[in-house]
Amino acid sequence: MNMMLFQILDATVNAEGPCRGFGFIVRIIKNGLFPILQIGIPIILIVLGTLDLGKAVISSDDKAVKEAQSKLIKRCIYAILVFFIVTLINLLFTMVGNIAGDDAPGLQNWSECWSNPEED
Repeated sequence: MNMMLFQILDATVNAEGPCRGFGFIVRIIKNGLFPILQIGIPIILIVLGTLDLGKAVISSDDKAVKEAQSKLIKRCIYAILVFFIVTLINLLFTMVGNIAGDDAPGLQNWSECWSNPEED
């Protein structure tokens, strides 16, 4: 375990390019995690809200229908927020190097790595 940690640290310190060995992790986040969060979670929230509303309609209880409608509306709002939060995070990581300018070359490297993670 310790040897693997040293190999990762060595690859990070001695690596060339803006990602310095973290290109694989950045690609996993951008191509794997973010699409799941951005698309999957809103779909799940809307489907669950629709199922709750369907159960309430089938039960023919007016109070349950109104509660299910309010839950569906809240879940749709949460779905929209999740979608845009992921978009906002992606935008912030892309813009961070441009804001820093020449004063912070490390941030420019991070922004370049985030925009174009190279193959390690």
